Amino acid sequence: MRKVHVHVRDLDYTNKEIVRKVKVKPGQEQFIETVDECLQEAATYHQWHPVAIYADGRVVGFAMYGSFGANKDTWIDRIIIDEQEQGKGLGKKAMRELMDIVPNEYGVSVLYLSIIEENKVARRLYESLGFEYIHEKDPNGELIFKWEKGDWGF
Repeated sequence: MRKVHVHVRDLDYTNKEIVRKVKVKPGQEQFIETVDECLQEAATYHQWHPVAIYADGRVVGFAMYGSFGANKDTWIDRIIIDEQEQGKGLGKKAMRELMDIVPNEYGVSVLYLSIIEENKVARRLYESLGFEYIHEKDPNGELIFKWEKGDWGF
């Protein structure tokens, strides 16, 4: 099996329109906002950092992360792999990349994310990467997960 190189890159004029076309599979829309909705939120709340996810030089997804408040609570808030690219392990590789760069960018050792309870696929992915449910919900009722750098060899 050929090794696929996955990395993230800031949005700019070369990739923004391509990223805006990233869509989830039918039935997954209930679990996450569209890329356009995420970009609108990032335009309103400048703490969010939207990025394109690349695999072997082509856009395959979108992610958004940010750090908030005096405690620098840092979140990987959105990760979307295009419907045509799902099932190839790219989401896991993208998460590993984010788990490497985001703590370094903000000088933190803890990351948070949240998911809709019914999103079992995402839960399995995040738990396989060392995120643990902390028995709390965000204001939207989503389950909050926490990861600490160093716990899983990252």
